Amino acid sequence: MARRVNKRRKEHKYLKFKYIQFTTFSILIAMLFIRGYVPFEKEGDNLFHVTVNGVNVGTVEDPAKAEQMLWEARYQVQSAKEGFTFLEAEVTCEGEEVLWGYVDDETYVRTNMLNVLRESARSGLKRSYTVKVNDYLVNLSTQDEVEELFQAAIDKYDDSGDFRVKLVHDQNREFSVFTTAVEKRQDAADAEQTAENRMEAGAQVFLSSAGKVFEEPKEMDFDDFDYGVLSMDLAENVEVIRAYLPENQISPVDEAIDHLVREQEVPKEYTIVSGDTLSEIALKVNVPMDKIVEMNSDMLDSINTPIRVGDKLIITVPEPELSVTRRETKYYEEIYDADTIYVENDSWFTNQQEVRQQPSAGFRKISVEENFVNDTVVERIILKQELIKEAVPLIVERGTKVPPTYIKPISGGRLSSGFGRRSAPTKGASSNHPGIDWATPTGTSVVASSGGTVSKAGWGNGYGYVVYIDHPDGRQTRYGHLSKVLVKVGQTVKQGEKIALSGSTGISTGPHLHFEIRINGTAVNPLNYVSK
Repeated sequence: MARRVNKRRKEHKYLKFKYIQFTTFSILIAMLFIRGYVPFEKEGDNLFHVTVNGVNVGTVEDPAKAEQMLWEARYQVQSAKEGFTFLEAEVTCEGEEVLWGYVDDETYVRTNMLNVLRESARSGLKRSYTVKVNDYLVNLSTQDEVEELFQAAIDKYDDSGDFRVKLVHDQNREFSVFTTAVEKRQDAADAEQTAENRMEAGAQVFLSSAGKVFEEPKEMDFDDFDYGVLSMDLAENVEVIRAYLPENQISPVDEAIDHLVREQEVPKEYTIVSGDTLSEIALKVNVPMDKIVEMNSDMLDSINTPIRVGDKLIITVPEPELSVTRRETKYYEEIYDADTIYVENDSWFTNQQEVRQQPSAGFRKISVEENFVNDTVVERIILKQELIKEAVPLIVERGTKVPPTYIKPISGGRLSSGFGRRSAPTKGASSNHPGIDWATPTGTSVVASSGGTVSKAGWGNGYGYVVYIDHPDGRQTRYGHLSKVLVKVGQTVKQGEKIALSGSTGISTGPHLHFEIRINGTAVNPLNYVSK
């Protein structure tokens, strides 16, 4: 009997163990398949806590699922409102790696997202287009207004209305970013016609060309060129972005046209290149020669003043914010000047030149291709030319050596008398001062203002002790009222070399240095030549 009881107890324990084992296994299996639980994965994060605008909206197993639910929530909010609604939505998904985890029901997560988005919804924004040209930004209402703005810039130089501007998607940017394309209306029509004509069979094309004989290309006559504007484009980088903005930030198109297309005076520099003449420069920049002379009066005395390669001319031209380039073919019957011929002389200084042949204008017929930026010709290519009278060039011989420079001959000192007319400071002194004076203590070192050869060293009557130095560029410097002369006639000195000591000899009112610069024997104001 006892054995039977023990046997039953063992069987009961065994069944109980098997029940617990089966139940545990069933629960584990159920956890793997029941929605809401995530199994352990070895790849890394497998459970993600989602926040929208800083508010926790639930837990998901995949960030892509959170993005999809947010998109659906956005659409639901937008559909419930009139007009455009701007929704601020900053989403974060913070992941963690778990063995077992619970994810929230999608409806629960989406409902939480809806509540957060409704809190941040702002209505009343209007679809618009932001136009950026250089540093200028303007917001316009429609694509038509944007094209109207750019068309206004093109129409300034397109009297016949042959060209049109259209917006095209920028292939290198996002879908909502545009740029511009300028096309010839006739070319667009021709392209459509060409597409239709491509239906012609290949055999017909072969038959139509089989009987043709190859002909050498003939030289074009003046009447053979297609005159007029060949192409146009906007010179600046233009960027147009589709956006949504409050209506008070959108500008009228007329205001944008006035700002971008209106001409403004813009100062520029033109660097003279080989072969340039003043008349050619005037043609390039579309500014009259006398106006160029007026703007550069420090360099040019008249329209006949020689110009040098590398010099820079100030050219002030009216230009709009939005510039237009165009390529045009033209026919001219014109008086023209031949390019100036320069003969380089290596023994002359660059400030020395002489005219060897006077110019004479010619007359010609030409067909040209001109490239413009606005109204300024930036390139001119002669396609055909017929000379009626050949121009005679201006021939100029000019120096290549850099002329010597001049420095102040003493250190310090106070300018006590300027160049030109003055009241005589003492009896016997000149009232027309041919140099300048610096008051300085006796014994101050005097140096050569520029390198050269000493032509006088000694007593100079009213100037007391003096030193004269002749310089390679033909100029002469003079140093007067010295207390001691340290050089002799015929000696070669370098710029900055000590030549004397200052003093008050001759007709003088006190210790000072008298300094002169003479060109071809005529005294000039030293302050115009001494480097600061």
